[in-house]
Amino acid sequence: MGKAQREAFVDRPGAPRVPGPMPRPLRLGVVDQSPVPNGFDAHHALDATLDLARLCDGLGYHRYWLAEHHSTNSFAGSAPEILVARVAAATDRIRVGTGGILLPHYSPYKVAEQFRLLETLFPGRIDLGVGRAPGGTGGPAAALRWGRDAIPVERFPEQLQDLVGWLGERFEDDHRWRRVRATPRGTDAPEMWVLGSGGSTAEVAARLGLGYSFAQFIGGADGRAAVARYREVFQDHGIHAEPAAHVAVGVICAETRQEAERLALSKHLWRWRIIRGIDRGIPTPEQAERAFADAGVPLEELGRDGKSVVGDPDDVRRQLHAIAEHYGVDEVMTVTITHDLEARRRSYELLAEVMELEGVAAVG
Repeated sequence: MGKAQREAFVDRPGAPRVPGPMPRPLRLGVVDQSPVPNGFDAHHALDATLDLARLCDGLGYHRYWLAEHHSTNSFAGSAPEILVARVAAATDRIRVGTGGILLPHYSPYKVAEQFRLLETLFPGRIDLGVGRAPGGTGGPAAALRWGRDAIPVERFPEQLQDLVGWLGERFEDDHRWRRVRATPRGTDAPEMWVLGSGGSTAEVAARLGLGYSFAQFIGGADGRAAVARYREVFQDHGIHAEPAAHVAVGVICAETRQEAERLALSKHLWRWRIIRGIDRGIPTPEQAERAFADAGVPLEELGRDGKSVVGDPDDVRRQLHAIAEHYGVDEVMTVTITHDLEARRRSYELLAEVMELEGVAAVG
């Protein structure tokens, strides 16, 4: 990506904007990490997840994905397969899924049965997003695989193949798992996606005919080449008839750019602390401002990593369209982290309004 293209969606004052409305309509989704605000507990965080899922369902968002995190004070979503069931039961229309299951820790057979059951309970609404990265530090990873050796990342394609085989009952007659059935049977398979932030996951997803979600919000890297490679080698195996790709970015939208940047200080301090081994949950903007002042960190240097879009509704609309145009996608997943639940709600509301999602009129 050229410098001008990259700056078009980096959250910094004065960044170039794409002029005028873009012709391509965008679908929006949510990746919810169930953040735990400093001073609150996991009950608050999970109540917020349910509240936000209901809101986004009514506003016309297309997907609501739950993340998987372990051994942290900052995120409450340690078992997304359970949260999927709770969120799907609390909503009516929105697709609900995982963003994502950390597959190297688990048996593909068990994951297949979990999601066949979810698809049976909520037909036509379940997404299974899986990731290759083990996630977190060595301690939680070792605990998750208790009693067995780690599954090398080189076996991720094999895990995916078996997962697809059990979900869709697609094993060849001579396959070793041909007679092992993932139950309940008699149901369609959930929609499958592979998550990636670099590496070879795009090509793995393409060769198996799965969807591909590029997580720009994790590292801020430009994933355009990965999405292009995914489209280039995509093979139709009856799961997705054609390449299906989207990109996930951080988003904070407020009535003014100044307010959005103030809210974003919470996320910036959380990241700054995590890098230094400090895990206290999501701080308030006021705590962040004081902490950065004490540490001598200039606020204008924050948020230049390409992970997030921060601004007023027009700022955010233009930047999201620029991202979609850059990747050539018609769907963007949004990750919004603030200390205050009302600020998160308002961000989703403003975004839905400016992007003209179908549910806005009904909610209004």
